[in-house]
Amino acid sequence: MPKRIRIIGVPLDLGAGRRGVDMGPSALRVAGIDTQLQRHGHDVDDIGDLTVTVPETVVFGRKDLRFADSVVAVNEVLAETVRHALADGLMPLVLGGDHSIAIGSLAGSTAHVAREGKRLGVVWLDAHGDINTPETTPSGNIHGMCLAVSLGLGDSRLVNLQRPGAKLLGRNVALVGTRDLDAGERIHLREQGVRVFTIRDIDERGMAAVMKDAIAIASDGTAGIHVQLDMDVLDPTEAPGTGTPVSGGISYREAHLAMEMIADAGNMTAMDVVEINPILGYQNQTAELAVELVLSALGKRIL
Repeated sequence: MPKRIRIIGVPLDLGAGRRGVDMGPSALRVAGIDTQLQRHGHDVDDIGDLTVTVPETVVFGRKDLRFADSVVAVNEVLAETVRHALADGLMPLVLGGDHSIAIGSLAGSTAHVAREGKRLGVVWLDAHGDINTPETTPSGNIHGMCLAVSLGLGDSRLVNLQRPGAKLLGRNVALVGTRDLDAGERIHLREQGVRVFTIRDIDERGMAAVMKDAIAIASDGTAGIHVQLDMDVLDPTEAPGTGTPVSGGISYREAHLAMEMIADAGNMTAMDVVEINPILGYQNQTAELAVELVLSALGKRIL
C-alpha cells in the first residue's frame, strides 16, 4: 500500500572517524529518492536537512566520546522531528549521515509508541555491532555506540534523549549481516540478549531464513519495526561508497530480498539509511543502490 513518507536529511559526520558521510542526504537526493518514491505511488514530504555543525567549528571533547556535545544536540532535534512525523501519521525516512543519527531517530520512534504503552522492534542491517561504550570503544566514534545507547548503555546525555533510559529491549533487536565485532561488543550483545545473524548465518542458512527469524524477533509484541540500513552491510564491491567497508558482505540480491521481506511483513514504521560516502564511491553508485533498496522495503515488486 502507498505510504505517506516524511524525508528527513541529517548531514552529520561528527560520529564517524572519516569525513564525507555528511554528503549522504545530497547523494540520495541526486539519485532521485523523492521522485522514485512518488513514481511508485507514495506521498512524499521532504523537509530538507536538519542544521548540523562541522568538525572545524565545534569542540572535539573526550577521546572516548568524540564531538559528544554536538552529536547530542543534533539528535535531540532529530528525535523531536521523527516523533512529530509519526504523530502526523507519516513514516519517517531518515537520510544520514553517520549511524550516530540512529540515537535520535530511535528515541523519537520509541517515544511515539511509548505513549500508547507499546515498544518497538528493530532490524539492524550492518557489518558492525554498533554496541560499544566509552569504556570499550577503540576509536571514540559515536557511530559505533548507537545501538548501545538505544539499549541504555553509555553516556547518560545520549541514553536519556527524549525520555530516560533504554529505548529498546535486546530481545526485539535483530542484527543482520554482522561480520566485524570488537571484544567489548561481543560481551554487550550477549548480556543484552540481542540476536545476531552473522554473515556466516546467511552463508549457511540463506537470507530468506535469516530475515524470517529477524522479522519475527523485531515483531514479537511490538508496535512495528524501525529498520536500520547501514550501507556497509553490503559487500564493498556492491557499495563502495561507505566509510567503514568490510569485505565479505551481503550481495545485491540478498540485500533486495531482505528489503522485500520487510515490505511483505507490512509493519515497518520508520527507516534510517546511513553511512553513504560519495567521495569513496563511483558515479553515486552506492546512493543509487540505496534508493533501490528503499523502494524494495516500501513495496516495489518485480511482478
